[in-house]
Amino acid sequence: MVRRTLLSFALSFVALPALADLVVLQYHHVSDSTPSSTSTSVSLFDAQMDMIADLKLEVVPLQAGTEQALARAEADGGNDEPNQLAITFDDAYDSVYATAAPILSSMDYPYTVFVNTEAVGRHGYMTWEQLAELEQRDGVTIANHSADHGHLARKPGETAEQWNSRIDRSLDAAQATLAEKLGTEAPLFAYPYGEFDAALEAKLAERDWYGYGQQSGPIGESSSATRLPRFPMANAYGQLNGLPDKLQSKAFPVSAEELPDGVMTNNPPVLTFALPSSMKASRLTCFASGQGRIDINVEDGEVRVQAPDA
Repeated sequence: MVRRTLLSFALSFVALPALADLVVLQYHHVSDSTPSSTSTSVSLFDAQMDMIADLKLEVVPLQAGTEQALARAEADGGNDEPNQLAITFDDAYDSVYATAAPILSSMDYPYTVFVNTEAVGRHGYMTWEQLAELEQRDGVTIANHSADHGHLARKPGETAEQWNSRIDRSLDAAQATLAEKLGTEAPLFAYPYGEFDAALEAKLAERDWYGYGQQSGPIGESSSATRLPRFPMANAYGQLNGLPDKLQSKAFPVSAEELPDGVMTNNPPVLTFALPSSMKASRLTCFASGQGRIDINVEDGEVRVQAPDA
């Protein structure tokens, strides 16, 4: 079994040039009665939406916001616009239809629902009729979350032929079902469990799809179209005391092309990047999951970070 290490960076951005990045929020259930680890309580969801309004941040459709954020890499210099936001839901749970959708409609906020198509109509999930109703509303996008919500990275012992067949079926069957049932073929894909590797990213690139994970951070000029970050907003991660920093954070100014693969072959991995001229090494902090704060080494303008343990 491949073990993964999460590295979390914090950067004070006061001295950096302002960029209008895209912050994507990720939800599952919006409910007081579903598992807390994947749920946002109704009162917290309400308060989060109110905070977005109070901060006067623009909520935009996911695809348009993503394309605009990535296109800023081609612009000359930064701009000082505030962040844009996009709201997403994974799995098409029925609480999204019953609870979240009316709140978002009242605030005129667009949003995207990622659907694992084989679960539609099961207990706790939306029906095709409900999804069709949502899809007809202004600002609502229904998109692909695979057919079966399986672990899509190649499994130990799985041949390349077996993996290719399994992945092509899961990606394309779901897209075909969404087109048949709802008439929608949005080029947007949310990785089940937030898991991806280079081979899976290549599958999305072949299809010209955007790929969204569950790693935290905003989308900006340094992001890659097939490994786009989102901030999980379940109860443990979406509390109001830390939410303003997430909503107004800036993309880490390191190209996604320089980051390790999503599935680690060397654990713990080494992260290296050139220190941007706008950034001081003294303002970097790094944490590894379960290991607390870890050391950052800087030599000749290159930053090197490695967790002490896997």
